[in-house]
Amino acid sequence: MSIGSGDPFADPPEARSPVRRFRGRLASGVTVWTAGSLEKPVGLTVTSMMVAEPSMVFGLVNDLTGLWDAIQDTGAFVVHVLERNDRVLAETLAGLRPSPGGAFAGLDMVESDWGPVLVDKPTRAFCRYLKASPAGYGQLVWGDTERVELADLDQPLVNFRGRYRQLAP
Repeated sequence: MSIGSGDPFADPPEARSPVRRFRGRLASGVTVWTAGSLEKPVGLTVTSMMVAEPSMVFGLVNDLTGLWDAIQDTGAFVVHVLERNDRVLAETLAGLRPSPGGAFAGLDMVESDWGPVLVDKPTRAFCRYLKASPAGYGQLVWGDTERVELADLDQPLVNFRGRYRQLAP
């Protein structure tokens, strides 16, 4: 007996929103946004984001999340770019995977003026919260990038059609 390979809870294709299906066809880098403090870290996987010149970061964040509250409380956040081997972290901070001990259990973090920094995710932007505006089911968060740290990143984690993927060589 086979249980099948599809999601038994997924809507049939004809019942799915064409706008969501369109969005799913746009490959997006996978990031984790953190805010708060080392004593009370908050994080969320964010794929709906963009960067604009001269130093702006925009991301869609649900206003019912702990990240939204922490950004409002502290006025700052850190954007970490994930690599292809970071699927577990992405799923954990998206709330899709349980994490005994909490979402940050076992992660090496240091404090910064912008919030907790994931030491093992060296490509990151340190942002000051500017404002937010309603956008869809969440808030479009505007951030001013005050500092950037870059590492060699050959294989980013990418979200495409609802799944985490890697770039082909």
